[in-house]
Amino acid sequence: MKRRVVITGLGCLTSSGPDAASLWQAVHDGRSGIAPLTRFDATPFNAKWAAEVPPSDYDPAAHFPPHQLKRLDRYAQFALVVAAQAWADAGLPPRTEESEPDNETGVSFGTALGGIAIAESQHSRFLEKGAASIPPALAFQVFGASAHANIAIRHQLRGYATTNTNSCAAGVVAIGEAFRAIRDGYAVRMIAGAAEAPLAPLTYGSFAAVKAMSREPSDAALACLPFDLRRTGFVMGEGAAALILEERESALKRQAPIYAEVTGYALNNDAYHMTSSLADGAAAAVAMKKALAEAALAPGQIDYINAHASGTPMNDANEVAAIRRLFAPSGSRPAVSGTKPFYGHPLGAAGAIETVLCALALRDQYLPPTLHCTEPEPACLDGIDLIRLQGQPRPVRHVLNNAFGFGGINASLVLSRP
Repeated sequence: MKRRVVITGLGCLTSSGPDAASLWQAVHDGRSGIAPLTRFDATPFNAKWAAEVPPSDYDPAAHFPPHQLKRLDRYAQFALVVAAQAWADAGLPPRTEESEPDNETGVSFGTALGGIAIAESQHSRFLEKGAASIPPALAFQVFGASAHANIAIRHQLRGYATTNTNSCAAGVVAIGEAFRAIRDGYAVRMIAGAAEAPLAPLTYGSFAAVKAMSREPSDAALACLPFDLRRTGFVMGEGAAALILEERESALKRQAPIYAEVTGYALNNDAYHMTSSLADGAAAAVAMKKALAEAALAPGQIDYINAHASGTPMNDANEVAAIRRLFAPSGSRPAVSGTKPFYGHPLGAAGAIETVLCALALRDQYLPPTLHCTEPEPACLDGIDLIRLQGQPRPVRHVLNNAFGFGGINASLVLSRP
């Protein structure tokens, strides 16, 4: 018998706050974490916006001693911080590197770019000062599995462990794979999530070069506009989220708080283009359909969709086409919002952050809005109930979370009220 899987803990770090509660408050307050980029001069890139985690919300020295910071890129730091938050939120006993190893708890984490920022800075140093300047720690700062490996070491978790780099779908993929690991008996509990710290000149410039980034010249409120006629691209962000996924009977036995049940997951590919999605949404619709099938739900039973909705002109409209393709035949018009105006687009971490928001939406029966969307594109209203400007209290039983990435990667996750 396949086991049921629930979410018992949440951790989050974004430009809108240092934890899940802060992000949720920002959603209620309608407060965006997008501002002009401060980390370097973005003038050459025809872009100026970012969703940076501010120093007031995250001081590395407050979390890690100097000898550990030497081994950790910023993205791995974020991962460790949110994993610890989620672990504590789940009411689990504290663990350290001296704890007895746990063979039943694992880690599933995602990232699009891993330690790209440290790689970029150290490459510049190498070009300036030569091979002798390369720090020995660089080899394990840059690789994608650094986050999950450091989480496992920190908590002494020897269970099922994996990292994925499925571009901007990585967070949902990490949670979906953790769901499957528990459902199929490979683990009792998983720390699942994603982290990203991509704000470095070469990385920022590369996305600007393919014209994916927002070109809004002056107004932060217009920089990230999912579904809006005025949208010009996404705003790069940084951050992380982690969730504790747990076998339901284990959670009930220890009387853990349960935010939501994970009931469906699917992953596929457009097989079309590296940066553009299919205009008719055919493959994304299949991903959503398969996730619903695994959850044993009909389209009309979905009360809310957290859309990928990054604010790019083409892909927002294509996502609505995919939703319409799946939901219109049944006559349903689902509530939809895009929440990236609150925290930008932290690439691989986005889907994990949005899963946290979906879990909180189920807990509080409240739908987050698409902030600043005052001029919705008509095509983006066709077939959906777009939640705009302010969140809405509504009955919510089942939600769908979409995460779509470069390379045509489509991931969909279904959460249900416990």
